[in-house]
Amino acid sequence: MSRLKPLKMGELSIETPIFQGGMGVRVSSSSLASAVSNEGGLGVIAAVGLGEDDRILADFKRRSCDSLVKIIRKTRELTRNPFGVNIMCALSNYADLVDAAQRELIPVIISGAGLPLKLPSLVTNNVTKLVPIVSSARAARLICTVWLRRYKRLPDAVVVEGPLAGGHLGYSLEELADDRNFNLRKIFQEVIDVVREFDREGHIPVIAAGGIFDGKDVADMINLGASGVQVATRFVCTYECDVAQAYKDSFIAAKKEDIVVIKSPVGMPGRVINNDFVRRISSGERIDFGCDYHCLATCNPTKVNYCIAKALINASRGEMDKGFAMCGSNVFRVDKIVSVKELMAELRIDASGSLAGTAKTVKE
Repeated sequence: MSRLKPLKMGELSIETPIFQGGMGVRVSSSSLASAVSNEGGLGVIAAVGLGEDDRILADFKRRSCDSLVKIIRKTRELTRNPFGVNIMCALSNYADLVDAAQRELIPVIISGAGLPLKLPSLVTNNVTKLVPIVSSARAARLICTVWLRRYKRLPDAVVVEGPLAGGHLGYSLEELADDRNFNLRKIFQEVIDVVREFDREGHIPVIAAGGIFDGKDVADMINLGASGVQVATRFVCTYECDVAQAYKDSFIAAKKEDIVVIKSPVGMPGRVINNDFVRRISSGERIDFGCDYHCLATCNPTKVNYCIAKALINASRGEMDKGFAMCGSNVFRVDKIVSVKELMAELRIDASGSLAGTAKTVKE
């Protein structure tokens, strides 16, 4: 049986080349991230939504950084292995959160929901690996060009997120509907070609994300040239996931027809599980609106009809009538709660089996 190869970013090695996708608000925190890292993958904390609390509205930006630091330190208590932090470019205190994470010498910062063109200027240590998330070859080329010209460096890895991903998506509604021209395999190949133009030795890992569900998917992307994959949706339905049980239950109950794409105040489409709250905001109803946090640089409170921070905080607490669960396109295939250990073992074994089958076919 072919064994999955470790993913290397310089001197940093991830034993099992599986990144757990960063999921906000408060979905992937210390419990989930540490459990994934303990199983050899890269657990990832989501930095979004840590300072928003409807009981305490003062000084959101300071509290979000303080909360992130506490979660990083708690995660370190639970695992000795590397883990990362996902920080959205769209956050109004993006620079402060990056600074908080790098001061804690976080092994990896993953950054998307926009182009992290200034990220290298915000990290002063020589430890933290910088990993942008891109949805196109054009974005990959721009990041590599700007980072090389301004900072004399390239990304330590690149995550390519396809249109089947959960949460906020770097595609227009028209692109999401065009599976022929906008699918992970095609976009991944275009991105890896661009990365190799800048990195002819092949030292920069390119990681596939968006719709990766089982070991066969992992093997398929590795055969296409990926150094690893990022998986998010499946980790929600683990015992260790930090979110409320009602949130997990919505995943288990979801059918294919329940998966919808909505307009988000972030300024991007978002894939979610349909419910009464989603139907209300989709009809244009203005729900419990009030911008208490100013957490998104891309949100115009005068033009949106709901606060996504409040909606996702409510959902993370299990108040699904006041919010919604973000999800990937394969959420309807999730049918039970498992441990992170079980899930990681399944992905490893099935991927290794598929890779071995591929190798055998090639030899024949």
